[in-house]
Amino acid sequence: MPFWLIILTIVLPWSGAIIVWSVGDHRPQIQHRLALLFSGLAGLCALLLIPLTSDAAAIRLPFGAAAFGDLTFIPDSLGVLLAVIATVIGSLTVLFSNGYMQGEKSLGRYYALVLLFIGSMVGLVLSGSLFFLFLFWEMTALCSYALIAFHSDNPQAVRGGMTALLITQLGGVGLLAGVLAIYAWLGSFDIPTFLAEGGSLPGPVLAAVGFTFLLAAATKSAQFPFHTWLPGAMEAPTPVSALIHAATMVNAGVYLLVRFYPALAGIPGWTTAVILIGLITALMGSLMALTTYDLKRTLAYSTISQLGVMVVAVGVGGIFASQFHLASHALFKALLFLGAGAVIHQVGTRDMRQMGGLWRTMPLVANCFVIGAAALAGVPLLNGFWSKELILETALHNGYPWVYLTLVLTAGLTAAYAVRMVWWVFVGWRTEQFQLLDPGFQVAQFKGIGEALDPVTDSPAPATVHSGSPHPSPQFPFHAPLVILALGTLLSWLIAGEMGHWLAQTLPFHNLHVLPTLELVAEITLNEATLLALMVTAAGMVIWWWRGRILWVWYWFRPLRQAARHDFGFTWLNDRIVTDVKGFAAAWQLTQTGQLNWNMAGIVMALLVILLIIFNW
Repeated sequence: MPFWLIILTIVLPWSGAIIVWSVGDHRPQIQHRLALLFSGLAGLCALLLIPLTSDAAAIRLPFGAAAFGDLTFIPDSLGVLLAVIATVIGSLTVLFSNGYMQGEKSLGRYYALVLLFIGSMVGLVLSGSLFFLFLFWEMTALCSYALIAFHSDNPQAVRGGMTALLITQLGGVGLLAGVLAIYAWLGSFDIPTFLAEGGSLPGPVLAAVGFTFLLAAATKSAQFPFHTWLPGAMEAPTPVSALIHAATMVNAGVYLLVRFYPALAGIPGWTTAVILIGLITALMGSLMALTTYDLKRTLAYSTISQLGVMVVAVGVGGIFASQFHLASHALFKALLFLGAGAVIHQVGTRDMRQMGGLWRTMPLVANCFVIGAAALAGVPLLNGFWSKELILETALHNGYPWVYLTLVLTAGLTAAYAVRMVWWVFVGWRTEQFQLLDPGFQVAQFKGIGEALDPVTDSPAPATVHSGSPHPSPQFPFHAPLVILALGTLLSWLIAGEMGHWLAQTLPFHNLHVLPTLELVAEITLNEATLLALMVTAAGMVIWWWRGRILWVWYWFRPLRQAARHDFGFTWLNDRIVTDVKGFAAAWQLTQTGQLNWNMAGIVMALLVILLIIFNW
């Protein structure tokens, strides 16, 4: 049974990609329905795998054993969890696309790439072979590039896709180097073999593997200093943003760290490096989210920050906490992105300053969005609260008080930008900023005023309420995914204990310590550290709410705000790197003869040289 379920979970989306593409763009309704059918069936197959998890390979196919080893798929709980997230949330984004992509050109290409993306992510997390994990890793990179640059007539989208591809390919090179080093010493691409015998590798070799894998994870999950590709990816259609942020691409890096944690945790300095990268990313991401008015970029910076929190959890040894938060984040971040998509589709702009008051016209979207934002902020009784608190208490319990305090500060900033985002989109309206700067300001004075400086960002705030052309919103494709995700955000924490025991059963090398749900809830609720975190979270909300009364604070931190608005200089740095790489590639065009035989001969010779060097080493 697991054999066929795994095959179907991967092959159904891929088959759907081919069929939807072949239908042709002149029949868009058929394309919509076929894409939903194949993604939904894949999600169902992934769910059916949950009670059938095992740490033994369910599929083992000889695939050139001398060179590549066997093609194996292992339905352990870690892989099945990620597969369920990829397929179920992926199918919800496909349903949402049924409304969002109405009237768009190239639907066949869009759905084909989305379905290929989902199937590739499933293959990545269920693969029992390092070699095939790398192949699926590269397939997800290709899909993300093509989807980010889907609107090929938009130079920003094309540049965003190219930046994402080049930065993540740097991590792909690191992953390949680590995989080849493992094979050179163990003579096997088998992942369980590496987890069991990784300690037998010489110290320098194991350290090289650990840090090249960390490089791969940092680029894939948009961690410092490789985080800049993710905000640029916001030029993709919003359902694609939800897919990348919640279900597929960025989860792969965290998965890589968790999967190989037992073999790598003992490397001197490795866990410290993981913690520092995650902490810097979490803090920077929250600051950048607090200083932008682009709704999608706010959510992108939020994803960067939350991924940093998950990476920190891995570094401090909170493997279950990291996966609990990954699952929670997948639900509430998909909810937030799809809610943002509904808003953008309705008002025709991504600028939050040109929104406001949408609660009256979009009540269901607004209520669902608030649930997602509250989970992001760590409001009690929502999934994000329990998973975040578990990470904080794990850090404190495992002897990292400085990590705990930094994460608490990040939680306060997260609460501030979550409230800010909800207020600007659904509650406030344009006169708010004038009333903050001048409490005596009257609404009538608003007429004729062109712009004002925002006290947080010092950026011009347009006086118009909406820009672009509003679009009628189809009810079911927009509302159904939001309601499902909102319910998941409200209730998913109730199975936290069962999820922990389920993970522990098929991860023999990770030594997970888990508690039943009631004990977990009691431990978090009664812990004094939770009270401090809640106080800081509440303070973050209050400080933003009272920002008009403490403008001197915003101006005192003006240099930090300006740096955050410009991505702390990393966008400029990465743009220079991308430009230089493209220039280097262009210079080497002279070596391309146009003769396929010569090109293939050069590739084969280079690969042979690399393999000889590795094996002799």
